[in-house]
Amino acid sequence: MTLWNGVLPFYPQPRHAAGFSVPLLIVILVFLALAASFLLILPGIRGHQRWFWLVRVLLSLFIGAEIVAVHFSGEWFVGTVWTNTSYKAFSAERVQVHIGLHVGLVGINITLRGTPVQQLNESIDYNERFTWRLDEDYAKEYVGALEKGLPDPVLYLAEKFTPRSPCGLYHQYHLAGHYAAATLWVAFCFWVVANALLCTPAALHGGLALLTTGAFALFAVFAFASVSGAPRCQFRLGPGSAPLTPRYGSAFWVTLATGVLSLVLGGAVVVLHYARPSALRYFLDQSIQGGGGQEKGNPPLILNNPRHQRFGTPDLQITTNL
Repeated sequence: MTLWNGVLPFYPQPRHAAGFSVPLLIVILVFLALAASFLLILPGIRGHQRWFWLVRVLLSLFIGAEIVAVHFSGEWFVGTVWTNTSYKAFSAERVQVHIGLHVGLVGINITLRGTPVQQLNESIDYNERFTWRLDEDYAKEYVGALEKGLPDPVLYLAEKFTPRSPCGLYHQYHLAGHYAAATLWVAFCFWVVANALLCTPAALHGGLALLTTGAFALFAVFAFASVSGAPRCQFRLGPGSAPLTPRYGSAFWVTLATGVLSLVLGGAVVVLHYARPSALRYFLDQSIQGGGGQEKGNPPLILNNPRHQRFGTPDLQITTNL
């Protein structure tokens, strides 16, 4: 095997995880650390407020973690198929493989695994990523895959997403992923604002910020779903085999559920603010006696020291002898 521009020609780069990446792992670990830190201080909260805080904090952390994590997930559009297909160009040899296509907001991930893995005197286990971020060139990455001599099924699927492909998938998913990612970051900003406002007496504004968070999360879902109305290309990887038909993946549905959950929670805060303000203050752990008592005109609470004694004015009789 010879060198190609200083590297091995066929498979020099490290493999990438399908649907799971290091940034995704970091996001999950950060939010798990926050949840674990809260659980450590949870026993210090007395009474029923302990369970209200548990539900409130865990729901908030779930919403924030999901909004950030789906940026790095490749499970927005997923398709898999078992097929018997050609392995290399200009070769009549065929292999039995399992092929997976994972489309995310910033690119695609293609997996190819033989069944069994050992076929044609080599291990068939490929995992390739092609990205379309603003600072990266998808077409250049595809040319690099051609130079490495990747298997035919990987190159076939990657070619369908190139900018010059007649399928037009690149422009559809590139724009959809770009706008979905942008609206998700806006949703995350409003999530931070909502958490800050819900810790203050301005609960109404916190509920409105939570409603906005849900709205932008749903906008991201609708932006990515807009590509479903465009004509789809057929992915046929072998004669007589079923075509690879991608469907919406777990990241899409979890984002949709998170948007609906944020709308429900934000709407509940707004409704309780007008219908049951005392119940809302109690749930958000605001002092009813300190805050609500003064609003109703109740007399302030006076604390007396039992050891304090009141002394009246002493009777003094002053006589002057002249």
